[in-house]
Amino acid sequence: MKKKKTLLKILKRSCIIILYIVALFVAQASHVFAADEPLTVINNLSDFIFGLIRAVGMIILGFGVVQVGMSLKSHDPSQRANGFMTLAGGVVITFAKEILNIITGG
Repeated sequence: MKKKKTLLKILKRSCIIILYIVALFVAQASHVFAADEPLTVINNLSDFIFGLIRAVGMIILGFGVVQVGMSLKSHDPSQRANGFMTLAGGVVITFAKEILNIITGG
């Protein structure tokens, strides 16, 4: 029994170390947006940031859909209202770049 616990402990530690090494390798592989003109660099950075914002908006949008579904199942009106508010917020965050382009006319 003691051997089994020791073996399990060693296996757990090695899995953690391997996952840590894989995470470090993945984190090091990053894209570099380099260009000759400064305006191109700023546009690339803007596209990258809006891409991150869009990803967060999609996550919130998915969470809102789940909340609305759970509220319909449990017949809870307050949870339904929160779900629709989260859903609307996710849509606004997901399409933030397009909304800003419409407002600014660019």
